[in-house]
Amino acid sequence: MTDSAVPGAYPQGVKLGVDVGTVRVGVAVCDRDGILATPLRTLDRNAKKNTDVAILAKLAVELGAVEIFVGLPRTMKGEEHASARMATEYAKLLIGKLFEAGSEVPVRLVDERLSSVTAHRNLHQAGMSSRDHRKVVDQVAAAGILQHAIDMQKARGTDVGSRVSADLPPGPTGSGDRAAPAVNTHSAQRILHKTEGYSEPGQQ
Repeated sequence: MTDSAVPGAYPQGVKLGVDVGTVRVGVAVCDRDGILATPLRTLDRNAKKNTDVAILAKLAVELGAVEIFVGLPRTMKGEEHASARMATEYAKLLIGKLFEAGSEVPVRLVDERLSSVTAHRNLHQAGMSSRDHRKVVDQVAAAGILQHAIDMQKARGTDVGSRVSADLPPGPTGSGDRAAPAVNTHSAQRILHKTEGYSEPGQQ
């Protein structure tokens, strides 16, 4: 489902970018003004227990994230295959974990056709050996996904990507509404502080 374009209709604040892989999941964050996306961390994918999804949902709540962008892998022809279905299912799982945490942060799928390729190139240009790439490449790819999304939001003056919906149980009133969770300000400031001063490889 894609939201209709309404000028200025996109949230302002901290946002997360997610690069989903079969082994690792990269996470990136942007500042409250939506200027720069920076790599944040890499999670080990646990398809059986989905512990990584729970960690990501908790992270979003602690940071007070207003939106999460999950990369949707497409072929150069714009086709969607197994990896795209995996990203979509991951986004739905994330919505469920957010709901359990008392959050209704919107999760949107955005095109990530060349994010991994660009991430590897940036790391190579930064002088990092190919052997060390896999330690950070997923979070750098996530930063590329998020940067593209926030840049497009500003350029178009509206939200981008496709919002993901999931079948969730109704809230206490039966309407599906839930109170917004309290933000752990200390944790959010600590995590954001770690990202200050970071420049993506190749960007000085």
